Amino acid sequence: MSRVLSLFALPCLLALAAGTAAATSPARAADPTGPVALLGARIHTEGPLGTIDNGAVLLEGGKIRAVGATLTLPANVRRIDVSGKVITPGLFDSLSRLGLVEVSQVRGTADAENKEARISAAFRVADAINPASSLIPVNRIEGLTHALVAPEPGTALIAGQAAVIHLGDGPDLVVRAPAAMFVLLGEAGAERAGGSRATALLELREALADARDWGENRDAYDRAGRRAYALSRLDLEALLPVARGELPLLVNCHRASDLRAALALAKEEGLRLILSGAAEGWKVAREIAAAKVPVILNPLDDRPESFEALDATLENAARLAAAGVHVAFASFDAHNGRNLRQGAGNAVAYGLPWDAALAAMTIEPARIWGVADRLGSIEAGKEANLVVWDADPLELTSYPDRVFIHGVEIPQRSRQLELRDRYRKLDGDLPPAYRHP
Repeated sequence: MSRVLSLFALPCLLALAAGTAAATSPARAADPTGPVALLGARIHTEGPLGTIDNGAVLLEGGKIRAVGATLTLPANVRRIDVSGKVITPGLFDSLSRLGLVEVSQVRGTADAENKEARISAAFRVADAINPASSLIPVNRIEGLTHALVAPEPGTALIAGQAAVIHLGDGPDLVVRAPAAMFVLLGEAGAERAGGSRATALLELREALADARDWGENRDAYDRAGRRAYALSRLDLEALLPVARGELPLLVNCHRASDLRAALALAKEEGLRLILSGAAEGWKVAREIAAAKVPVILNPLDDRPESFEALDATLENAARLAAAGVHVAFASFDAHNGRNLRQGAGNAVAYGLPWDAALAAMTIEPARIWGVADRLGSIEAGKEANLVVWDADPLELTSYPDRVFIHGVEIPQRSRQLELRDRYRKLDGDLPPAYRHP
């Protein structure tokens, strides 16, 4: 079967996949402390062991205890036969608003955007993430286990601090915060900085210079013995790790010239740069690779929706990867991180190697966001975040049989599936509001 199916068939295929999976995969509660062995699958470890055919993974205490072609299992292990299945690390959305937005058009359920001009760099999305969001189960039952949650651009050039979260249960989903400082250049940056790209770069340079000066003269600042700064004290404090090269600067822009400007700024200021969007990234792929700057993109972006993306192409990911750029995939929204693998399949159809497409949703995001020591691959000692697929995970017709986060198997339930089941049969008893008088 082709790795990529027609986009026109996508809604029907997703509905069919959801219905089939729910019917054949009842919720299963796993003991988070007792050992569990998954046996007989093809395992894409994304680590030193590569791909293992007919392999086994041992989970215990929320960790991966062992993985290999043959394992010596403890006597009390719970064995799960997954012969003929495929196991991958849990998928990672590299830029989302998951947990910050519930209903996009209902302002009271959206906490991703900061319109307070007095505070921008200090804005922390980690403080607003809702672990009870109904969108979390919707995404995790389709294989998403982690996400980088970033602010929605507000009124300021500097949008705020992003955070890495997991999609498991618990009151605190935050894995790493802050994970990056999110900044706008290109058209969006110009719009927030007087109308010119040049002004946006000037403002950003001034903010970095002020942060460094504040860091070196805090005592004088506290005694009112320092000049006025362009940013508030809270913003200066938040921006100082970026100015020192300790915290990545995540810059969103698309046009080739804007990407070059971001690279030049990072070199001049000594910044740890990460590019996002990058619709025309392929045009400067060699320069990005030479600077060792990773790129976050949506592989489905191919329309010239603005003048800064006139040369967008579905071959963007493949061309960047071929030049040696580390690429990770993102949804850039709150609802559809579960569709990452559809984008990955399209990227494969347009030249990206299959292994690189899987890495762009697993180990590459973990490396980019500084959590590869515990996430992103199936290796002994790392967290047990993995997915058992019924077939090739880049096929639209495949679906997760099982999802584990921190070694706990996630029930295959979501609000969407519950609504489907509730109204699947219309000849039974309906809620009072749906009955005829």
